[in-house]
Amino acid sequence: MIRKRLFAFLAFLSLAGFFSVVLWFVPRVDLAGAILLGLALAAYDLWTQLRPRRRPSA
Repeated sequence: MIRKRLFAFLAFLSLAGFFSVVLWFVPRVDLAGAILLGLALAAYDLWTQLRPRRRPSA
């Protein structure tokens, strides 16, 4: 399970790194807003998919 989380976090950091390079060469405010929104959605998806799940109590 720890390997799954590590690779997911590494993939998210790679995505953020790619977008930071895009913003460095194309510094536009609207592009930055769209990228931040996309990164926020990806972070939320990462959080919901990798958090420990509770077992239903009987």
